[in-house]
Amino acid sequence: MSKSICLIFVLYFYMLNRRTLRIKAMQSLFAYKQCKEANYHLALEQLQNAFLPDLNSMEVQDKSLLKNQSKEASQLFKKHYKSKEANVFEGTDPKINEEVMDAIKAYYVMLERDKRALKEDMLKGVNQLSEQYVWMLTLLSELVLVAQTEKEKKGTPPYTNFINNQAVKVIESNSELESAKIRSKYKWDTEKEDIRTWLKSIIKPNETFDEYLRLEAPSFNDDRDIIQHLFKSIIFKNDTITDFFELSDLHWSENKPILKSLINKTLKGLEEGSSFDLAELSYNWAEDLEFFETIYNTTLAEEDTYEEMIASKSKNWDVDRIASTDIIMMEMAIQEMIHFPSIPVKVTINEYIEISKRYSTPKSKQFVNGVLDVIAVDLQKQGVIKKSGRGLIDNK
Repeated sequence: MSKSICLIFVLYFYMLNRRTLRIKAMQSLFAYKQCKEANYHLALEQLQNAFLPDLNSMEVQDKSLLKNQSKEASQLFKKHYKSKEANVFEGTDPKINEEVMDAIKAYYVMLERDKRALKEDMLKGVNQLSEQYVWMLTLLSELVLVAQTEKEKKGTPPYTNFINNQAVKVIESNSELESAKIRSKYKWDTEKEDIRTWLKSIIKPNETFDEYLRLEAPSFNDDRDIIQHLFKSIIFKNDTITDFFELSDLHWSENKPILKSLINKTLKGLEEGSSFDLAELSYNWAEDLEFFETIYNTTLAEEDTYEEMIASKSKNWDVDRIASTDIIMMEMAIQEMIHFPSIPVKVTINEYIEISKRYSTPKSKQFVNGVLDVIAVDLQKQGVIKKSGRGLIDNK
């Protein structure tokens, strides 16, 4: 294999991992935008409440004056709220200025709280993949335990081969897996009846599994092949079982291919009488984590600047009517082109085009591609985008 083909091969798998991180970051950024809109209205409501008549006051309330002050305060808030350090002084009453600044302060306190919480959830969601991987591997042992309690039925083969499955025993003997199982929040303890139903109603009737149970003396390869079959053709495909996992993980549709890959890699590597290493989520998680956090942090820090860039290149579009996901994806792409010199511009744009196909409108592909192409050319001419290493791969 030539060096150039090797590079493309490595980069391809590298980017598959990064695409998942981009999607998860995009989902968190979308949630932040929703929180931002909600916080705006909450701060405005707080401000308007400050000028409601005091029902407990013994003094006569000038409702007309309060109504006008509330209206004036709201206008000042809308004028200044985009500046965290706003110093409001043009109100006709000192109370108006004070209440507007208090509302702006409350708005940014809420934003900061949501920003931290969403980032924490975002990182936690990725870390949970490792726990889910361990959880799914240990499902094999749980199936064996249930099989041991099942009575033999006339006309059907016993579970003996599965109970004595040597590949499962190799997995069970892995000390790293056992430690990870103890630390994990995912447990099978309360799911015994589900597991029993899967074994009796879904797995045992499977033709390939039935043939395996009827083997006189299965080899280690036979044992390994059947558990690969269980995951590939039943656990990851059966609607009843996948529904169970969807209920346990809101992001199952994105996580499923990753977990499937990790499980497949692990099972393929099993050898008789040998231990194995648990599969890693990433070839270089420290680097991928930095990428993940930078996407989130920088996109939020520079969102106003990036939105202006997008607006200037979308003159035939009403920015307020552009899909929120398109805005977020383009903001993410701009920060990536600027802050990751080793990622080629073309790779970045193509990644967000692919994401837009799944998460946005039918017209998003062309729109995202067109706007990002123009912005990339401008930023390269200005020297804002500077590529090095892999990033120098031809982008034409």
